[in-house]
Amino acid sequence: MEQNRLKQILSSSAEIHVKYNGTSVWIDKLNEDGKTATVHAMEPLEERTIVEIHELEES
Repeated sequence: MEQNRLKQILSSSAEIHVKYNGTSVWIDKLNEDGKTATVHAMEPLEERTIVEIHELEES
């Protein structure tokens, strides 16, 4: 995923499905480096993880 698209998803009020390694995730934020994002799986109490944004896929 590109940084601009990630920003659009974060600012959107629509529910946009994103996957990381085949798992559906919520994007919490774009990190300051502009290359990583903090995400968590859509399951309750799932731990947050920092991932490379190029590894995120819109589904």
